[in-house]
Amino acid sequence: MTKKQPNGVKESNQMWGGRFNANPSDIMTQINASIDVDCRLWQQDVAGSKAHCEMLVKQNIISEGDGESILKGLEKVAAEIENGEFEFKAELEDIHMNIESRLKDLIGDVAGKLHTARSRNDQVATDFRLWVRQACDDLVQKIDRLQDVLKSVSSTHEASIMPGFTHLQVAQPITLAMHLGAYVQMMVRDKSRILDCQKRLNESPLGACALSGTGFNIDREFTASNLEFDKPMENTMDAVSARDFATEFLFVCAQSGLHLSRLAEEIILWATPQFGFVNLNDEWSTGSSIMPQKKNPDAAELVRAKTGRLNGNLMQLMTVMKALPLAYNKDMQEDKSCVFESFDTLCLCLDAMSGMIETASFNIKNMRSAAESGYATATEIADWLVRELDMPFREAHHVTGTIVKQAEEQKCALDRLPLSDMQAIEPRVTDDIFNSLNLDKAVQSRLNK
Repeated sequence: MTKKQPNGVKESNQMWGGRFNANPSDIMTQINASIDVDCRLWQQDVAGSKAHCEMLVKQNIISEGDGESILKGLEKVAAEIENGEFEFKAELEDIHMNIESRLKDLIGDVAGKLHTARSRNDQVATDFRLWVRQACDDLVQKIDRLQDVLKSVSSTHEASIMPGFTHLQVAQPITLAMHLGAYVQMMVRDKSRILDCQKRLNESPLGACALSGTGFNIDREFTASNLEFDKPMENTMDAVSARDFATEFLFVCAQSGLHLSRLAEEIILWATPQFGFVNLNDEWSTGSSIMPQKKNPDAAELVRAKTGRLNGNLMQLMTVMKALPLAYNKDMQEDKSCVFESFDTLCLCLDAMSGMIETASFNIKNMRSAAESGYATATEIADWLVRELDMPFREAHHVTGTIVKQAEEQKCALDRLPLSDMQAIEPRVTDDIFNSLNLDKAVQSRLNK
């Protein structure tokens, strides 16, 4: 039988309603509820509650019988959520109250003992850290997948010559493998940042309670170990108010997205007829509603665009946190939506990039032709002058620039410029210089270093 609540307070507000004479307005319920977002924390909330319950029993704060009832009830709640049978209620605000309320339905008033020596403040901080910790592992796996794809494509293009660019102008000849390998290394650093973030966040807030700990004889080391945290957080106020782990996670997502955006931009350029370096598989392209000839690299364009979301989410949470006094403030409820969105967005972008690169075909002929037509071996001339004629590099640079200008005027490639024209600029030049103008030799001379 449901107990009648005093002063018109609804059963749904039983978690905190004793202080109040009126129910929240409908608008207050809407702005206050976070269950549509934090329902994703249900596994972490159940895990944290189990660890807390086991600690309460171990410390003789609650009886073994009550602890067993709570643990079995939590298993039933988890099963209901897993099977899609759980009813999430906005009036119960968040995942924590939804689970506790359902636990009470299942096992009665003993469910209320679970919250002994615990606050929603340390509860949500614990749940959130557990979720982000797992998200870090998930992102590393997806980056590993993209790195494997890049390495696989690179292995078939170790001798595929293309122009390297600076200022988007032809600079020096490189290979496609070298170019893609640069992104592999960026992702090495992305993974390192993610794992560093994971290491720093892996401390347990549980036991901090609302902000100043609890007078109960709890064992924070036990719950930390149970949940595979490295240790409990040292300062209880910091434990419930810190969200730097979330902003750091948002940063590593934004940085990883930035690298993907740069790769996406190059794919977009390379897919144009003007470059003609790559042909994207139809599965990763779209057409035009009016121009039947179009094949648009929309997947790459969307990866490029979604970097804006990742950057925006970082700025959003930093703005929320920038002037909050200690300890917990309701503003911090806004932390999870941006973290969840950044995780989902980055996962999608990583999967899309893996699919695009894995199924793309590269036009080796066009890439080589572009390298040949852009005076990409000009630096080789300067280096030859330094090596063979003992010419100071600055002078060699000037001489080479004059040779390039001569080739431009004659509208020919450097290796097609007559030796006599080069000798008119620098008499000591011999025909040996043409060996340096071979694209394959020029690239190989650098790869061997």
